[in-house]
Amino acid sequence: MSGIALEAVYGPESVPDDALARIGRPGEFPFTRGVHPTMYRGKLWTMRMFAGFGTPEDTNRRFHFLLEHGQTGLSTAFDMPTLMGFDPDHPRSLGEVGREGVSVSSLDDMLALFREIPLDKVTTSMTINAPAIVMLALYVAAAEQQGVPAEKLRGTTQTDILKEFIAQKEWISPIRPSMRIVRDMLAWTTEHMPLWNTISISGYHIREAGATAVQELAFTLADGLAYVQLGVDAGLDVDAFAPRLSFFFDVHNDFFEEIAKLRAARRLWATMMRERFGAKNPRSWMLRTHCQTAGVSLTAQQPLCNVVRTTLQALAAVLGGTQSLHTNSYDETYALPTEDAATLALRTQQVIAEESGVASVVDPFGGSWFVEALTDRVEAEARAIIARIDALGGMVRAVEEGFPQREIGLSAYRFQRQVDAGERAIVGVNKYASEEPEQIPTLKIDAQVERTQLERTRARKAARDAAVVERRLAAVRDAARGDANLFPPILDAVRNGATLGEVCQVFRDVFGEFREAAV
Repeated sequence: MSGIALEAVYGPESVPDDALARIGRPGEFPFTRGVHPTMYRGKLWTMRMFAGFGTPEDTNRRFHFLLEHGQTGLSTAFDMPTLMGFDPDHPRSLGEVGREGVSVSSLDDMLALFREIPLDKVTTSMTINAPAIVMLALYVAAAEQQGVPAEKLRGTTQTDILKEFIAQKEWISPIRPSMRIVRDMLAWTTEHMPLWNTISISGYHIREAGATAVQELAFTLADGLAYVQLGVDAGLDVDAFAPRLSFFFDVHNDFFEEIAKLRAARRLWATMMRERFGAKNPRSWMLRTHCQTAGVSLTAQQPLCNVVRTTLQALAAVLGGTQSLHTNSYDETYALPTEDAATLALRTQQVIAEESGVASVVDPFGGSWFVEALTDRVEAEARAIIARIDALGGMVRAVEEGFPQREIGLSAYRFQRQVDAGERAIVGVNKYASEEPEQIPTLKIDAQVERTQLERTRARKAARDAAVVERRLAAVRDAARGDANLFPPILDAVRNGATLGEVCQVFRDVFGEFREAAV
Protein backbone atom coordinates (compact mmCIF):
# COMPACT_ATOMS: atom_id res chain seq x y z
CA MET A 1 0.00 0.00 0.00
CA SER A 2 3.04 2.30 0.27
CA GLY A 3 3.83 1.77 -3.40
CA ILE A 4 6.81 -0.51 -2.74
CA ALA A 5 7.39 -2.77 -5.74
CA LEU A 6 7.49 -6.44 -4.75
CA GLU A 7 9.36 -9.31 -6.36
CA ALA A 8 7.42 -12.46 -7.23
CA VAL A 9 9.67 -14.54 -4.98
CA TYR A 10 12.38 -13.83 -2.41
CA GLY A 11 15.52 -15.82 -1.61
CA PRO A 12 18.88 -15.54 0.19
CA GLU A 13 20.03 -12.93 -2.32
CA SER A 14 17.19 -10.65 -1.14
CA VAL A 15 18.86 -9.88 2.19
CA PRO A 16 22.37 -8.54 2.91
CA ASP A 17 25.15 -10.81 4.14
CA ASP A 18 25.05 -9.20 7.60
CA ALA A 19 21.28 -9.61 7.93
CA LEU A 20 21.49 -11.81 11.03
CA ALA A 21 23.59 -9.26 12.90
CA ARG A 22 21.29 -6.41 11.87
CA ILE A 23 18.17 -8.29 12.97
CA GLY A 24 19.49 -9.23 16.42
CA ARG A 25 17.74 -11.39 18.98
CA PRO A 26 14.38 -10.76 20.69
CA GLY A 27 14.75 -8.47 23.69
CA GLU A 28 18.15 -7.19 22.54
CA PHE A 29 19.29 -4.14 20.58
CA PRO A 30 18.03 -3.19 18.01
CA PHE A 31 14.81 -5.03 19.01
CA THR A 32 13.80 -5.89 15.44
CA ARG A 33 12.38 -9.17 16.74
CA GLY A 34 10.56 -7.73 19.76
CA VAL A 35 11.20 -5.76 22.93
CA HIS A 36 11.08 -8.80 25.26
CA PRO A 37 13.06 -12.06 24.97
CA THR A 38 10.01 -14.29 25.50
CA MET A 39 7.33 -11.95 24.09
CA TYR A 40 3.87 -13.57 24.36
CA ARG A 41 5.21 -16.82 25.84
CA GLY A 42 5.87 -14.76 28.96
CA LYS A 43 2.87 -12.41 28.86
CA LEU A 44 0.15 -11.79 26.30
CA TRP A 45 -0.37 -8.35 24.86
CA THR A 46 -2.83 -6.08 26.70
CA MET A 47 -6.31 -6.31 25.20
CA ARG A 48 -7.40 -2.69 25.45
CA MET A 49 -10.80 -1.94 23.92
CA PHE A 50 -11.60 1.72 23.22
CA ALA A 51 -14.73 2.74 25.11
CA GLY A 52 -16.54 5.97 25.82
CA PHE A 53 -19.95 7.46 25.13
CA GLY A 54 -22.69 9.45 26.79
CA THR A 55 -22.41 10.38 30.44
CA PRO A 56 -19.59 9.19 32.73
CA GLU A 57 -22.06 6.73 34.24
CA ASP A 58 -22.81 5.26 30.78
CA THR A 59 -19.12 4.67 30.10
CA ASN A 60 -18.49 3.37 33.62
CA ARG A 61 -21.06 0.65 32.94
CA ARG A 62 -19.32 -0.20 29.64
CA PHE A 63 -15.96 -0.34 31.45
CA HIS A 64 -17.34 -2.83 33.97
CA PHE A 65 -18.90 -4.84 31.12
CA LEU A 66 -15.57 -5.06 29.25
CA LEU A 67 -13.59 -5.94 32.38
CA GLU A 68 -16.07 -8.72 33.14
CA HIS A 69 -15.58 -10.09 29.60
CA GLY A 70 -11.81 -10.37 29.86
CA GLN A 71 -10.47 -6.96 28.85
CA THR A 72 -7.17 -6.24 30.60
CA GLY A 73 -6.83 -2.47 30.19
CA LEU A 74 -9.18 0.51 29.91
CA SER A 75 -8.99 2.92 26.99
CA THR A 76 -11.10 6.05 27.14
CA ALA A 77 -12.65 7.90 24.21
CA PHE A 78 -13.82 11.46 24.92
CA ASP A 79 -16.47 13.46 23.08
CA MET A 80 -15.59 16.30 20.74
CA PRO A 81 -16.22 19.18 23.20
CA THR A 82 -13.87 17.54 25.72
CA LEU A 83 -11.22 16.95 23.06
CA MET A 84 -11.41 20.61 22.03
CA GLY A 85 -11.34 21.91 25.61
CA PHE A 86 -14.97 23.00 26.01
CA ASP A 87 -17.43 22.28 28.83
CA PRO A 88 -20.91 20.91 28.00
CA ASP A 89 -22.47 24.32 28.66
CA HIS A 90 -20.31 26.10 26.05
CA PRO A 91 -22.25 27.18 22.91
CA ARG A 92 -19.83 25.30 20.63
CA SER A 93 -20.64 22.04 22.45
CA LEU A 94 -24.27 22.05 21.34
CA GLY A 95 -25.26 18.79 19.64
CA GLU A 96 -21.96 17.01 20.36
CA VAL A 97 -22.04 16.24 24.10
CA GLY A 98 -21.53 12.52 24.67
CA ARG A 99 -21.92 11.71 20.96
CA GLU A 100 -18.57 10.25 19.90
CA GLY A 101 -17.13 9.64 23.35
CA VAL A 102 -17.73 10.34 27.01
CA SER A 103 -18.29 13.86 28.34
CA VAL A 104 -15.81 14.71 31.13
CA SER A 105 -15.26 18.25 32.34
CA SER A 106 -14.94 18.12 36.14
CA LEU A 107 -13.58 16.10 39.04
CA ASP A 108 -17.11 14.83 39.73
CA ASP A 109 -17.28 13.51 36.14
CA MET A 110 -13.93 11.74 36.54
CA LEU A 111 -15.01 10.17 39.83
CA ALA A 112 -18.20 8.89 38.19
CA LEU A 113 -16.26 7.56 35.19
CA PHE A 114 -14.10 5.31 37.39
CA ARG A 115 -16.57 4.52 40.17
CA GLU A 116 -15.77 1.12 41.76
CA ILE A 117 -12.76 0.68 39.48
CA PRO A 118 -9.58 0.65 41.64
CA LEU A 119 -7.12 2.94 39.90
CA ASP A 120 -4.11 1.20 41.45
CA LYS A 121 -5.19 -2.10 39.86
CA VAL A 122 -5.98 -1.13 36.24
CA THR A 123 -4.04 0.56 33.47
CA THR A 124 -5.91 3.43 31.87
CA SER A 125 -5.28 4.97 28.46
CA MET A 126 -6.82 8.36 27.72
CA THR A 127 -7.00 9.45 24.09
CA ILE A 128 -6.76 13.20 24.49
CA ASN A 129 -4.18 15.73 23.36
CA ALA A 130 -4.67 19.50 23.54
CA PRO A 131 -6.36 19.34 27.01
CA ALA A 132 -4.31 16.29 28.13
CA ILE A 133 -2.65 18.17 31.00
CA VAL A 134 -6.08 18.98 32.46
CA MET A 135 -7.41 15.44 32.00
CA LEU A 136 -4.35 13.99 33.71
CA ALA A 137 -4.81 16.41 36.60
CA LEU A 138 -8.45 15.29 36.92
CA TYR A 139 -7.31 11.65 36.92
CA VAL A 140 -4.67 12.30 39.60
CA ALA A 141 -7.23 14.17 41.72
CA ALA A 142 -9.76 11.31 41.34
CA ALA A 143 -7.11 8.78 42.35
CA GLU A 144 -6.34 10.85 45.45
CA GLN A 145 -9.98 10.51 46.47
CA GLN A 146 -9.56 6.73 46.19
CA GLY A 147 -6.44 6.94 48.36
CA VAL A 148 -4.15 6.13 45.43
CA PRO A 149 -1.05 8.36 45.11
CA ALA A 150 0.13 9.57 41.70
CA GLU A 151 3.28 7.42 41.82
CA LYS A 152 1.16 4.23 41.75
CA LEU A 153 -0.92 5.15 38.70
CA ARG A 154 -0.26 3.14 35.53
CA GLY A 155 -1.44 4.09 32.09
CA THR A 156 -1.07 6.54 29.25
CA THR A 157 -2.19 9.99 28.17
CA GLN A 158 -1.86 10.42 24.43
CA THR A 159 -0.58 14.04 24.64
CA ASP A 160 0.68 13.92 21.04
CA ILE A 161 -0.09 17.47 19.98
CA LEU A 162 2.11 17.35 16.87
CA LYS A 163 -0.06 14.72 15.20
CA GLU A 164 -3.07 16.93 15.92
CA PHE A 165 -1.56 19.69 13.82
CA ILE A 166 -0.54 17.11 11.21
CA ALA A 167 -3.67 15.01 10.94
CA GLN A 168 -6.45 14.98 13.52
CA LYS A 169 -7.00 18.74 13.91
CA GLU A 170 -8.13 18.85 17.56
CA TRP A 171 -6.15 21.73 18.99
CA ILE A 172 -6.46 24.77 21.23
CA SER A 173 -3.37 26.98 21.05
CA PRO A 174 -0.57 27.41 18.49
CA ILE A 175 2.18 24.83 18.07
CA ARG A 176 4.98 26.24 20.22
CA PRO A 177 2.93 27.05 23.37
CA SER A 178 1.26 23.66 22.94
CA MET A 179 4.70 22.05 23.01
CA ARG A 180 5.47 24.00 26.20
CA ILE A 181 2.39 22.39 27.82
CA VAL A 182 3.70 18.95 26.78
CA ARG A 183 7.10 19.84 28.24
CA ASP A 184 5.55 20.70 31.60
CA MET A 185 3.61 17.43 31.66
CA LEU A 186 6.75 15.49 30.79
CA ALA A 187 8.77 17.18 33.53
CA TRP A 188 6.10 16.70 36.23
CA THR A 189 5.31 13.08 35.44
CA THR A 190 8.99 12.15 35.20
CA GLU A 191 9.37 13.26 38.81
CA HIS A 192 6.01 12.21 40.27
CA MET A 193 4.53 9.42 38.08
CA PRO A 194 7.26 6.88 37.29
CA LEU A 195 4.79 4.28 36.00
CA TRP A 196 2.90 6.63 33.66
CA ASN A 197 3.42 6.91 29.88
CA THR A 198 3.14 10.67 29.42
CA ILE A 199 3.11 10.70 25.62
CA SER A 200 1.77 8.05 23.26
CA ILE A 201 3.35 9.10 19.99
CA SER A 202 0.59 8.34 17.56
CA GLY A 203 0.89 7.29 13.96
CA TYR A 204 -2.67 6.00 14.02
CA HIS A 205 -4.36 9.28 13.16
CA ILE A 206 -1.68 10.12 10.60
CA ARG A 207 -2.50 6.86 8.81
CA GLU A 208 -6.25 7.38 9.12
CA ALA A 209 -5.84 10.79 7.44
CA GLY A 210 -4.38 9.10 4.35
CA ALA A 211 -0.68 8.49 4.96
CA THR A 212 1.01 5.36 3.65
CA ALA A 213 2.60 2.88 6.07
CA VAL A 214 6.04 4.34 5.34
CA GLN A 215 4.84 7.91 5.91
CA GLU A 216 3.08 6.88 9.11
CA LEU A 217 6.31 5.34 10.40
CA ALA A 218 8.50 8.29 9.40
CA PHE A 219 6.23 11.06 10.68
CA THR A 220 5.54 9.21 13.93
CA LEU A 221 9.20 8.65 14.74
CA ALA A 222 10.00 12.25 13.75
CA ASP A 223 7.34 13.40 16.23
CA GLY A 224 8.98 11.17 18.84
CA LEU A 225 12.37 12.73 18.18
CA ALA A 226 10.83 16.18 18.68
CA TYR A 227 9.43 15.17 22.08
CA VAL A 228 12.72 13.66 23.19
CA GLN A 229 14.49 16.87 22.17
CA LEU A 230 11.85 18.83 24.11
CA GLY A 231 12.67 16.87 27.27
CA VAL A 232 16.42 17.19 26.80
CA ASP A 233 16.09 20.95 26.21
CA ALA A 234 14.10 21.17 29.46
CA GLY A 235 17.11 19.75 31.30
CA LEU A 236 15.82 16.21 31.77
CA ASP A 237 18.16 13.24 31.53
CA VAL A 238 17.05 11.31 28.44
CA ASP A 239 17.20 8.03 30.36
CA ALA A 240 14.93 9.48 33.06
CA PHE A 241 11.95 9.95 30.74
CA ALA A 242 12.48 8.08 27.45
CA PRO A 243 11.60 4.66 28.93
CA ARG A 244 8.08 5.98 29.62
CA LEU A 245 7.40 7.15 26.07
CA SER A 246 5.13 4.81 24.14
CA PHE A 247 3.83 4.60 20.57
CA PHE A 248 0.53 3.96 18.83
CA PHE A 249 0.32 2.57 15.29
CA ASP A 250 -2.45 1.83 12.83
CA VAL A 251 -2.51 -1.68 11.37
CA HIS A 252 -4.05 -1.75 7.91
CA ASN A 253 -4.90 -4.45 5.38
CA ASP A 254 -1.50 -5.05 3.77
CA PHE A 255 -0.56 -7.93 6.06
CA PHE A 256 3.19 -8.23 5.49
CA GLU A 257 3.81 -4.50 5.13
CA GLU A 258 2.30 -3.93 8.57
CA ILE A 259 4.48 -6.61 10.15
CA ALA A 260 7.55 -5.10 8.46
CA LYS A 261 6.54 -1.60 9.61
CA LEU A 262 6.46 -2.58 13.28
CA ARG A 263 9.79 -4.44 13.03
CA ALA A 264 11.41 -1.49 11.22
CA ALA A 265 9.96 0.94 13.77
CA ARG A 266 11.69 -0.80 16.67
CA ARG A 267 15.03 -0.95 14.88
CA LEU A 268 14.90 2.68 13.76
CA TRP A 269 13.90 4.02 17.18
CA ALA A 270 16.56 2.01 19.02
CA THR A 271 19.26 3.21 16.66
CA MET A 272 18.21 6.88 16.76
CA MET A 273 17.87 6.96 20.54
CA ARG A 274 21.36 5.57 20.99
CA GLU A 275 23.06 7.54 18.22
CA ARG A 276 21.24 10.91 18.40
CA PHE A 277 20.63 11.27 22.11
CA GLY A 278 23.28 9.04 23.65
CA ALA A 279 20.67 7.09 25.60
CA LYS A 280 22.37 4.41 27.68
CA ASN A 281 19.43 2.66 29.34
CA PRO A 282 18.22 -0.20 27.09
CA ARG A 283 14.64 0.70 28.06
CA SER A 284 15.19 4.08 26.38
CA TRP A 285 15.94 2.23 23.14
CA MET A 286 12.77 0.13 23.26
CA LEU A 287 9.83 1.15 21.11
CA ARG A 288 6.84 -0.15 23.06
CA THR A 289 3.64 0.20 21.09
CA HIS A 290 -0.12 -0.05 21.21
CA CYS A 291 -1.80 -0.92 17.93
CA GLN A 292 -5.33 -0.48 16.67
CA THR A 293 -6.90 -2.01 13.62
CA ALA A 294 -7.62 0.43 10.80
CA GLY A 295 -10.89 2.28 11.24
CA VAL A 296 -10.46 3.86 7.81
CA SER A 297 -10.48 0.40 6.22
CA LEU A 298 -13.97 -0.43 7.51
CA THR A 299 -16.85 -0.16 5.07
CA ALA A 300 -20.54 0.62 5.49
CA GLN A 301 -21.18 -1.73 2.57
CA GLN A 302 -21.28 -5.41 3.63
CA PRO A 303 -20.20 -4.53 7.18
CA LEU A 304 -19.67 -8.15 8.26
CA CYS A 305 -16.61 -8.13 5.96
CA ASN A 306 -15.15 -5.77 8.54
CA VAL A 307 -14.84 -8.71 10.94
CA VAL A 308 -12.50 -10.38 8.45
CA ARG A 309 -10.51 -7.20 7.89
CA THR A 310 -10.12 -6.62 11.61
CA THR A 311 -9.02 -10.22 12.20
CA LEU A 312 -6.26 -10.00 9.58
CA GLN A 313 -5.12 -6.64 10.93
CA ALA A 314 -5.08 -7.91 14.52
CA LEU A 315 -3.07 -10.95 13.47
CA ALA A 316 -0.55 -8.70 11.72
CA ALA A 317 -0.22 -6.56 14.87
CA VAL A 318 0.49 -9.64 16.97
CA LEU A 319 2.97 -11.10 14.48
CA GLY A 320 4.59 -7.65 14.33
CA GLY A 321 5.14 -7.69 18.11
CA THR A 322 2.69 -5.18 19.59
CA GLN A 323 2.43 -4.76 23.39
CA SER A 324 -1.22 -3.72 23.39
CA LEU A 325 -4.07 -4.03 20.90
CA HIS A 326 -7.52 -2.63 20.20
CA THR A 327 -9.73 -4.33 17.64
CA ASN A 328 -12.37 -2.20 15.93
CA SER A 329 -15.99 -3.28 15.91
CA TYR A 330 -17.62 -4.09 12.58
CA ASP A 331 -20.39 -1.49 13.07
CA GLU A 332 -18.15 1.56 13.56
CA THR A 333 -18.89 3.07 10.15
CA TYR A 334 -22.47 3.52 11.38
CA ALA A 335 -22.11 4.50 15.03
CA LEU A 336 -20.25 3.84 18.24
CA PRO A 337 -20.10 0.07 18.85
CA THR A 338 -22.96 -1.87 20.36
CA GLU A 339 -22.08 -4.19 23.27
CA ASP A 340 -22.42 -7.24 21.02
CA ALA A 341 -20.10 -5.77 18.38
CA ALA A 342 -17.54 -4.72 21.01
CA THR A 343 -17.63 -8.21 22.52
CA LEU A 344 -17.01 -9.82 19.12
CA ALA A 345 -14.06 -7.47 18.55
CA LEU A 346 -12.58 -8.49 21.91
CA ARG A 347 -13.25 -12.17 21.19
CA THR A 348 -11.25 -11.77 17.96
CA GLN A 349 -8.14 -11.02 20.02
CA GLN A 350 -8.90 -13.84 22.45
CA VAL A 351 -9.23 -16.40 19.64
CA ILE A 352 -5.88 -15.27 18.20
CA ALA A 353 -4.29 -15.48 21.67
CA GLU A 354 -5.79 -18.76 22.81
CA GLU A 355 -6.47 -20.80 19.67
CA SER A 356 -4.20 -19.80 16.78
CA GLY A 357 -0.83 -20.77 18.25
CA VAL A 358 0.90 -17.62 17.01
CA ALA A 359 1.72 -16.53 20.58
CA SER A 360 3.79 -19.68 21.13
CA VAL A 361 6.81 -18.54 19.09
CA VAL A 362 8.67 -15.24 19.30
CA ASP A 363 8.75 -13.37 15.96
CA PRO A 364 7.81 -16.39 13.82
CA PHE A 365 8.49 -14.45 10.60
CA GLY A 366 12.03 -13.58 11.68
CA GLY A 367 14.45 -14.81 9.04
CA SER A 368 11.84 -14.88 6.29
CA TRP A 369 13.63 -13.59 3.21
CA PHE A 370 10.55 -11.63 2.20
CA VAL A 371 9.79 -10.13 5.61
CA GLU A 372 13.42 -9.20 6.29
CA ALA A 373 13.82 -7.62 2.85
CA LEU A 374 10.56 -5.71 3.29
CA THR A 375 11.59 -4.57 6.78
CA ASP A 376 14.85 -3.22 5.33
CA ARG A 377 13.00 -1.42 2.54
CA VAL A 378 10.41 0.16 4.83
CA GLU A 379 13.18 1.28 7.19
CA ALA A 380 15.22 2.82 4.38
CA GLU A 381 12.28 4.75 2.94
CA ALA A 382 11.26 6.02 6.38
CA ARG A 383 14.86 7.13 7.04
CA ALA A 384 14.78 9.16 3.83
CA ILE A 385 11.64 11.03 4.95
CA ILE A 386 13.12 11.67 8.42
CA ALA A 387 16.24 13.08 6.72
CA ARG A 388 14.01 15.53 4.79
CA ILE A 389 12.40 16.60 8.08
CA ASP A 390 15.83 17.07 9.68
CA ALA A 391 16.85 19.25 6.75
CA LEU A 392 13.78 21.45 7.36
CA GLY A 393 14.90 22.01 10.95
CA GLY A 394 12.99 19.26 12.75
CA MET A 395 9.38 18.22 13.05
CA VAL A 396 8.02 21.36 14.71
CA ARG A 397 9.37 23.49 11.87
CA ALA A 398 8.20 20.95 9.27
CA VAL A 399 4.66 21.07 10.66
CA GLU A 400 4.70 24.88 10.68
CA GLU A 401 5.67 24.76 6.99
CA GLY A 402 2.98 22.16 6.20
CA PHE A 403 5.34 19.46 4.93
CA PRO A 404 3.70 16.36 6.48
CA GLN A 405 0.23 17.77 5.86
CA ARG A 406 0.95 18.12 2.12
CA GLU A 407 2.48 14.66 1.85
CA ILE A 408 -0.49 13.03 3.59
CA GLY A 409 -2.96 14.95 1.45
CA LEU A 410 -1.26 13.77 -1.73
CA SER A 411 -1.23 10.15 -0.54
CA ALA A 412 -4.92 10.26 0.39
CA TYR A 413 -5.75 11.74 -3.02
CA ARG A 414 -3.75 9.07 -4.88
CA PHE A 415 -5.41 6.28 -2.90
CA GLN A 416 -8.93 7.56 -3.57
CA ARG A 417 -8.19 7.96 -7.27
CA GLN A 418 -7.05 4.32 -7.36
CA VAL A 419 -10.25 3.18 -5.65
CA ASP A 420 -12.44 5.29 -7.94
CA ALA A 421 -10.67 3.91 -11.01
CA GLY A 422 -10.98 0.32 -9.79
CA GLU A 423 -7.19 -0.05 -9.62
CA ARG A 424 -7.38 -0.87 -5.90
CA ALA A 425 -10.06 -3.35 -4.84
CA ILE A 426 -12.28 -2.73 -1.83
CA VAL A 427 -14.49 -5.79 -1.36
CA GLY A 428 -18.14 -4.80 -1.24
CA VAL A 429 -17.43 -1.27 -2.50
CA ASN A 430 -15.90 -1.46 -5.99
CA LYS A 431 -15.66 -5.24 -6.25
CA TYR A 432 -18.22 -7.93 -5.37
CA ALA A 433 -20.67 -5.16 -4.52
CA SER A 434 -24.27 -5.84 -3.55
CA GLU A 435 -27.34 -3.73 -4.18
CA GLU A 436 -29.11 -5.06 -1.08
CA PRO A 437 -29.40 -2.51 1.77
CA GLU A 438 -27.55 -3.42 4.95
CA GLN A 439 -29.45 -3.88 8.20
CA ILE A 440 -27.42 -4.11 11.39
CA PRO A 441 -28.20 -2.97 14.95
CA THR A 442 -26.58 0.32 15.92
CA LEU A 443 -26.04 2.23 19.14
CA LYS A 444 -28.18 5.35 19.60
CA ILE A 445 -27.14 8.14 21.97
CA ASP A 446 -30.19 9.58 23.71
CA ALA A 447 -30.56 13.37 23.41
CA GLN A 448 -31.14 13.37 27.18
CA VAL A 449 -27.40 12.78 27.65
CA GLU A 450 -26.59 16.31 26.53
CA ARG A 451 -29.32 17.85 28.67
CA THR A 452 -28.13 15.89 31.72
CA GLN A 453 -24.49 16.92 31.32
CA LEU A 454 -25.36 20.54 30.62
CA GLU A 455 -27.60 20.78 33.71
CA ARG A 456 -24.99 19.06 35.88
CA THR A 457 -22.26 21.42 34.73
CA ARG A 458 -24.34 24.50 35.43
CA ALA A 459 -25.40 23.18 38.86
CA ARG A 460 -21.81 22.36 39.86
CA LYS A 461 -20.57 25.78 38.84
CA ALA A 462 -23.37 27.46 40.77
CA ALA A 463 -22.71 25.43 43.94
CA ARG A 464 -18.94 25.90 44.23
CA ASP A 465 -17.00 28.76 45.84
CA ALA A 466 -16.50 31.02 42.81
CA ALA A 467 -13.88 33.16 44.51
CA VAL A 468 -11.70 30.13 45.29
CA VAL A 469 -11.99 28.87 41.72
CA GLU A 470 -11.05 32.26 40.32
CA ARG A 471 -7.94 32.43 42.52
CA ARG A 472 -6.87 28.99 41.38
CA LEU A 473 -7.41 29.88 37.72
CA ALA A 474 -5.44 33.09 38.25
CA ALA A 475 -2.52 30.96 39.44
CA VAL A 476 -2.75 28.92 36.23
CA ARG A 477 -2.80 32.16 34.24
CA ASP A 478 0.31 33.46 36.04
CA ALA A 479 2.18 30.21 35.36
CA ALA A 480 1.19 30.35 31.68
CA ARG A 481 2.45 33.91 31.36
CA GLY A 482 5.77 32.93 32.95
CA ASP A 483 7.80 29.76 32.71
CA ALA A 484 6.73 27.91 35.85
CA ASN A 485 5.48 24.36 35.41
CA LEU A 486 1.76 24.44 34.64
CA PHE A 487 0.82 21.09 36.17
CA PRO A 488 0.83 21.98 39.90
CA PRO A 489 -1.53 25.00 39.58
CA ILE A 490 -3.81 23.05 37.20
CA LEU A 491 -3.99 20.15 39.66
CA ASP A 492 -4.80 22.60 42.45
CA ALA A 493 -7.47 24.24 40.29
CA VAL A 494 -9.35 21.04 39.40
CA ARG A 495 -9.18 19.84 43.03
CA ASN A 496 -11.02 23.01 43.94
CA GLY A 497 -13.78 22.82 41.35
CA ALA A 498 -12.33 24.37 38.18
CA THR A 499 -13.47 22.67 34.99
CA LEU A 500 -11.57 21.48 31.95
CA GLY A 501 -13.15 24.20 29.82
CA GLU A 502 -12.17 26.95 32.25
CA VAL A 503 -8.51 25.87 32.35
CA CYS A 504 -8.44 25.58 28.55
CA GLN A 505 -9.91 29.08 28.32
CA VAL A 506 -6.83 30.29 30.21
CA PHE A 507 -4.73 28.72 27.45
CA ARG A 508 -6.79 30.56 24.83
CA ASP A 509 -6.48 33.86 26.69
CA VAL A 510 -2.71 33.64 27.26
CA PHE A 511 -1.45 31.64 24.26
CA GLY A 512 -4.14 32.49 21.71
CA GLU A 513 -6.16 30.12 19.53
CA PHE A 514 -4.62 28.24 16.64
CA ARG A 515 -5.98 28.82 13.15
CA GLU A 516 -4.72 26.53 10.42
CA ALA A 517 -3.38 28.05 7.24
CA ALA A 518 -4.46 26.38 4.00
CA VAL A 519 -2.00 23.75 2.75
